[in-house]
Order: sequence, then structure tokens, then C-alpha cells
Amino acid sequence: MSYQKLTRDQIAERVAQDIPDGAYVNLGIGLPTKISSYLPADKDVFLHSENGLLAFGPPPAEEDRDPELINAGKEFVTLLEGGAFFHHGDSFAMMRGGHLDIAVLGAFQVAENGDLANWHTGAPDAILLWVVRWT
Repeated sequence: MSYQKLTRDQIAERVAQDIPDGAYVNLGIGLPTKISSYLPADKDVFLHSENGLLAFGPPPAEEDRDPELINAGKEFVTLLEGGAFFHHGDSFAMMRGGHLDIAVLGAFQVAENGDLANWHTGAPDAILLWVVRWT
């Protein structure tokens, strides 16, 4: 069996298709932030960023960038009607308290048992710096 390697944009587009209407979704740093560009306009999806932002949209045109309106990955975003800003401590309480429907996380490696390795030191011979266990 052969597999076609997907680009980062193709992965983001595919994940966006699976997000149901009305969902509250955390987009982690890295590839997950691309998902906001592929959400259909006819779906109400409320995107959450760890730096304290809820109901943001895709990146703005270059001339409309606001340096104070960024996601947790320091990428420019748009704020949708009804969007809100809040302290990052409250943002993590929303995530850890089960108040979001979906969290899309980037990963360097995922083990058979679901452990997620999401940090890399950048050194060519170093694989993992931190592993998070979801139980």
C-alpha cells in the first residue's frame, strides 16, 4: 500500500472539513493555525487561541494587519463579530476545564499509546524535549 504525502496546507484543509458547525476549537501553534484559512464561510466555528482570544478568523490582508491582534503563534488574525480577549490564565482554564469541543495540536511524534511529543530542541540529533501524556 502506498500513501500520498500531504502538504501542510492539505492537512489543514482536511482537518477543517471535519470540524462541525458550532464547535469551539483551540488551534495550537504551528500547522494547526493554518486551519483558520480553510474553514467554510457557512460554518459557525469559534476558534480559540491560548494567548486569550476567542472567535478569531483567518489571517488579514497585509494592509489590514494589527500588531495587537495575533494568535499564540504570533501570527496575524482577524477578530470575528462577538470575538473576545481575556487573560491567558483564563484561556488555559477554558481548555483544561473542558469548555472547548476540540483541540488541534501540532506534534513532532505520536507514540502508539497516544503520547504526544510536541517540542524539539532544533539540534539534528535531538528528537524530543517534552512529552505530554493525555489520559
